Amino acid sequence: MLAARHLAPVAEQLETALGLRDPFRDAGVGHFGLENAVYALGDTFVEIVSPTREETAAGRQLDRRGGDCGYMVMFELSDAVAVRTRLSDAGVRVVWETSHEDIVDLHLHPKDVPGAIVALDVTEPVGSWRWGGPQWTAAIPAYGAGGLRSLTIASADPAGAAGRWSAVLGLDGPPDGVLELDGGAQQIRFVEAAGEHEQGIVAVGVDVTGATGAVDIAGVRFDRGGS
Repeated sequence: MLAARHLAPVAEQLETALGLRDPFRDAGVGHFGLENAVYALGDTFVEIVSPTREETAAGRQLDRRGGDCGYMVMFELSDAVAVRTRLSDAGVRVVWETSHEDIVDLHLHPKDVPGAIVALDVTEPVGSWRWGGPQWTAAIPAYGAGGLRSLTIASADPAGAAGRWSAVLGLDGPPDGVLELDGGAQQIRFVEAAGEHEQGIVAVGVDVTGATGAVDIAGVRFDRGGS
């Protein structure tokens, strides 16, 4: 997820650089003082949020980072009971949650899981994701090629952050600082942040159709590989 002062220009950049179209706009994020645009990329998603009022969490992140930036990473997991047990064992606080028949959504305290805001979603059926729009609510529609393949997170303590994320996600400890998800199809790398206010999502690897190379969008480097 990206945070932007102004939604429209960043949405235009994503559409031009990644070939994305027809975003879902979730009126429910107005509860957080935000507007958004959610784009499906394969069976993964890229979301932009933008504040519509003062004193929002996204607005504070924009202030800390000095402009548009990476904001949140959302993971799909299975077994809500196991997820909650891991969080309790690790002493990780849940700052917001909601439950529906098709999804349990938990947002974690950023001081407990450093590097970026982390949200965990347990879905039914697996592969659905209601925040992607009505067609993804309790269903898995036909979707195109491509997807998110990697994230790079800048942290003041890369090794510590990698261990913390690993515990939250129920993964084996990463000996090389790289977390692997979905059998290695996706990776998360942790690098040292240049300063306290430089912590966050700094790069995203994506497979897209008809484009390769790196492009900067909202302060995040998107490394495009063809699919």
